[in-house]
Formats: sequence, C-alpha cells, structure tokens
Amino acid sequence: MLRLSKKLLFAIEAVVDIAYHAGAGPVRSTDISRRQGIPRRYLEQVLQQLVHHNILAGQRGPKGGYRLARERRRISVGEIIRIVRKLEGTADPANEPDGSEIGVKVVRPIWIDMQLQMMTHLDNLTIEQLCERARERGIISEAKSIPDFTI
Repeated sequence: MLRLSKKLLFAIEAVVDIAYHAGAGPVRSTDISRRQGIPRRYLEQVLQQLVHHNILAGQRGPKGGYRLARERRRISVGEIIRIVRKLEGTADPANEPDGSEIGVKVVRPIWIDMQLQMMTHLDNLTIEQLCERARERGIISEAKSIPDFTI
C-alpha cells in the first residue's frame, strides 16, 4: 500500500531541493538539512540510495555534495517512491493472498486500483514540475542559476 512515510517525504523533498537550489556546484547535505529541516542522519541514508539508483550523483571532497544525475524533467516522483518503498521493505497488505473471499475479491482490488491510478499520476509528475510549483509559490532559490543539462 502506498503510504506516506517520513523517509519518502525526505527523499522527495531532498531531490526537489537539489534541483531547485543547485547552481554551478553540487548542493551540500548540510544545506538541504537546514532548508528542509531533515535530520542529517536520515538524509544521508536516503541520498546515498538515490545515488545508487541514478537519481542523484554524489561528489566527494570539501566542495562536494549532490546534484541530479539526470535532467529534472526525466525524474518522476513515482520513480523516487518506488526506490524508497524498496528501502523500507514494507509489504503491501492489499497484495497478500490470504484473507476472506470478500476481502480478496472485492475490497482489496479497490485499493490496488486506487494505488495504480495514483502511481500513474506520480509517474507523470516530474521534478521539473515541482520546481515550477516552487517558483510559482514564491520560494526563493539559493542558486544563481539553475542548470538543466540536455543529453
């Protein structure tokens, strides 16, 4: 079942923060933590998993940090959700085979269908669109310019 966890919120917020506040250099995790109020110990775990799954690219060293591994328009919220759900390892009770006949054949399919519709929507929602929402809502970017490279 798609549930909103802190880790999921942290992951989406961190990716949008990096996309929105990135300038010429990478975004430091301390800056993300400060802006988003995410505890660094949770943030670093999430960021490393996003690097591992090619959402982010990490750069080590004193001028290190994180940047998007791909264009903002090529990263969907649905993709981030799937990565975090695998990390959390929580089973979806709607997909369990045992239960009452009404539960398995009538009630659970409602939830499965709803989740599919929601994930379809989230797969079509890009980080670029969330950055645009941030601009529309007057959130000031700390970057001088926001690069969006094309491959």
